[in-house]
Amino acid sequence: MASNQEIARRRTFAIIAHPDAGKTSLTEKLLLFGGQIQVAGAVKSNKIKKTATSDWMDIEKQRGISVTTSVMEFDYHDYKINILDTPGHQDFAEDTYRTLTAVDSVIIVVDGAKGVETQTRKLMEVCRMRNTPVIIFINKMDREAKDPFDLLDELEEELSIHVRPLTWPIESGPRFKGVYNIYERNLNLYQPSKQVVTEKVEVDINTEELDNQIGSALADKLRSELELIDGVYPEFQVEEYLKGELAPVFFGSALNNFGVQELLDCFVEIAPSPRPVKAEEREVEPEEPKFTGFIFKITANIDPNHRSCIAFCKICSGKFTRNTPYLHVRHGKTMRFSSPTQFMAQRKTTIDEAWAGDIIGLPDNGTFKIGDTLTEGEMLHFRGLPSFSPEMFKYIENADPMKQKQLAKGIDQLMDEGVAQLFVNQFNGRKIIGTVGQLQFEVIQYRLENEYSAKCRWEPLSLYKACWIESDDPAELEAFKKRKYQYMAKDREGRDVFLADSGYVLQMAQMDFKHIKFHFTSEF
Repeated sequence: MASNQEIARRRTFAIIAHPDAGKTSLTEKLLLFGGQIQVAGAVKSNKIKKTATSDWMDIEKQRGISVTTSVMEFDYHDYKINILDTPGHQDFAEDTYRTLTAVDSVIIVVDGAKGVETQTRKLMEVCRMRNTPVIIFINKMDREAKDPFDLLDELEEELSIHVRPLTWPIESGPRFKGVYNIYERNLNLYQPSKQVVTEKVEVDINTEELDNQIGSALADKLRSELELIDGVYPEFQVEEYLKGELAPVFFGSALNNFGVQELLDCFVEIAPSPRPVKAEEREVEPEEPKFTGFIFKITANIDPNHRSCIAFCKICSGKFTRNTPYLHVRHGKTMRFSSPTQFMAQRKTTIDEAWAGDIIGLPDNGTFKIGDTLTEGEMLHFRGLPSFSPEMFKYIENADPMKQKQLAKGIDQLMDEGVAQLFVNQFNGRKIIGTVGQLQFEVIQYRLENEYSAKCRWEPLSLYKACWIESDDPAELEAFKKRKYQYMAKDREGRDVFLADSGYVLQMAQMDFKHIKFHFTSEF
């Protein structure tokens, strides 16, 4: 069936990394191979922004960071690639967490000198929750880097996953000679500052040809290291990778376009085509004939001239067709979309059809919330996208009494977008905003003022953790809520949240109330 062939050639993945790991360079080079840009470095750090500059871009320019996920698609050989380039900055991790629910696999970029960093560790936890297949690209090998074996040990220990190198570096920094491709069994020699694809050399590593290419000392070292790899690391099994238990590792330098094609060639071959998605009612298979999809991201004011919002929809099954009526499950209403779009690097294009695995942008005038489901009539609910326990909390107060309505509307819409989380304290009725970083508060304040003409002020609040609580013992739950009345809040769904002011208080609460479950993510 043509539809099954279309679905099988889809590859939808996210690129995640610490901000300094060189993720942007890798994305640019992948787009270069996809024919989307002619000049390396032509794509800005946030791909959508060339056609869609949001109002709060000033903050992006001041800080030189990306604050939202970019969505791009391109063709490579027989495959259709959907890349979701996530913000590297930890203050915008929530956006990345949601993005990870809409992809079938992940490429993690790690700095060869710095190794695994905190942000990467947290994102890996999300991948493990969903058994998402992971490929690791160790970047910046043209600079001084840690010993490759030490890096592999660190990856296994820090990310709690088995690894298997599929390419192997020959030295690093000024001595960097290239990589040996274990997967394809050929040598790829490095030439600095070369912006085109490096030629591969077919070499039998057990002959003198290797000595002629890189010198006998390095050749002997490479042979012994490859022998050690075969002895220490099990043979690469695609099945283990697809289960999320084994991560293949590649080495290279994205800035110099080195090692990227090896990564891409192997990726399209082993990465999963669209995988089944769990709905509350049943598991949805991508090959099902009927369309289903869910909204995983909303971007407000993507074009400030038109105040337009775009809801990004991951297609889970079947085929999406323009101007066809689809059911918005939460509203129980039928909707048609006359201008669905896909982003191709810097270009936004209206499309007529899309298949399971694709990401499409739907015009949104306030009808969508993150997690909404679209179907051809079936009442399906895809499992909620996780909201993690925030790490910073502040009371939000109205700084202009004349603009109370605007402030309420602004908070409501920004929370819909998933910028942060809102809790209402049950003790004093005050609104609390929880985020994962300080910069989010600045973004919220800036956007409220510039997009909703509402001014707010923040009041400090010292909290350790927000935990969602539930219990099969109603009496114990009631007793807990009475004892902790000052620290109880409700989230936007009306669920009970315990605001622990210290790690000790939380630990004691867990010990004293054995039948209460404390959840650190809203998806339970």
